[in-house]
Amino acid sequence: MADNDAQTSTEEFEPAVEGEVAEPDFAHLAGIVADGLIGALGGLVGTAAMSIGLFVASSLGAFDMASFGILADLTGLDVIFPANAVAVGFLVFLGGGMVTWPLLFAATAAYLPGERFATKGLPYGFVLWTGFVLAFSQGVGGGVLTLALYAVLTLVSHLAYGFSLGAVFDYLSDRPETLV
Repeated sequence: MADNDAQTSTEEFEPAVEGEVAEPDFAHLAGIVADGLIGALGGLVGTAAMSIGLFVASSLGAFDMASFGILADLTGLDVIFPANAVAVGFLVFLGGGMVTWPLLFAATAAYLPGERFATKGLPYGFVLWTGFVLAFSQGVGGGVLTLALYAVLTLVSHLAYGFSLGAVFDYLSDRPETLV
């Protein structure tokens, strides 16, 4: 055996900071809150754009607004206002459009194709549509033409959501003290 096989270290590792507690960075926290509010605003604008498309689809018989009532049933919130579970379901839908999906968009936007957030929102809206078109197709009836109209109008609505969400991110991206 060689002499260097049994090397022992006599160095002692000390913590970089002893007895000090890190101070919270409130400027960074304020930027996070501002980015969250911008995401919620973008989600509100996007959900408004999508809702217009869904209302058009509903007026043409290609979308059943009662599908929003299913969201209220799934979450158990239909007991809040049982006379109009559709309205409660739409509020759940609005909450997802303002919180969940903008957060996911902010986290994945760097990986989406496009140079601006608005153009990155188009493939994002398409991805969201793939789940929506299956989950909300329950009340659609009337044949192949109605189903095709449902698919096209909900796709256009989701593209409008993604574009509008991204456009708000673009519009407010030159603001100081934020993280996006």
